[in-house]
Amino acid sequence: MDCIFCKITKGELPATFVAESEHAVAFNDISPRQPVHVLVVPRVHYTDVAELAVANPEVLADVIQLGVRVAELTSTSSFRLQFNTGLEAGQTVFHAHAHITSTTPRA
Repeated sequence: MDCIFCKITKGELPATFVAESEHAVAFNDISPRQPVHVLVVPRVHYTDVAELAVANPEVLADVIQLGVRVAELTSTSSFRLQFNTGLEAGQTVFHAHAHITSTTPRA
């Protein structure tokens, strides 16, 4: 499998982690759409959040909890936690991941 997020989680490609948990890592998006744009990626490969939810709800909960922690570290009280599922929904990397975005970064 030639998955860019798998390579990042394994340390095979460089990324500066914003935060980590047992089951997930968070790093800045290389093409940010907002002043805060962090990706939260499970360490194990799942194609999308629907597959992750069925296969491993514990890891999904960890991804969401890490996302909330990242939002607290990087932005003020307003943020968006978003999963894109499928090409038509805007998913471009087919490894489940959450986007944490905000227009108000923490100072």
